[in-house]
Amino acid sequence: MASEASGTGTGTGQDEGTARVDTWIWSVRLTKTRSQAATACRAGHVRVNGERVKPAYALKAGDEVRLRHAGRDRVVVVSRTVRKRVGAPVAVECYVDNSPPPPPRELTPSVPVRDRGTGRPTKRDRREMERLQGFDQGQSPKSS
Repeated sequence: MASEASGTGTGTGQDEGTARVDTWIWSVRLTKTRSQAATACRAGHVRVNGERVKPAYALKAGDEVRLRHAGRDRVVVVSRTVRKRVGAPVAVECYVDNSPPPPPRELTPSVPVRDRGTGRPTKRDRREMERLQGFDQGQSPKSS
């Protein structure tokens, strides 16, 4: 408290001891909105040091945050806590990104596109699509 009263802090209000996890995820631009960050926390897609957390969890420097968002896992270590949304160059300085690289686009399965109004595919159409996608004769796409 003495350091706060004497004014030896940064004075910007940005770098502080703790911050809410949903606010921090939004502040460093891992999600587009704070609402998305809070929803991810409530759904169990955010883990801090291996434990599921609620949106109001107090985050501090050194914590490891794992976020599942937009079909991708993000693993970041907090190097600085911020409470207000910051620009992209500053946001990158607030964490160390240990995320695995995203899968190449060739490996992600593409969704077959049908012309509008053609209706449900016939058995013959379905078999043709499966053949083009590379499924073997006896193998069904649903069986794993």
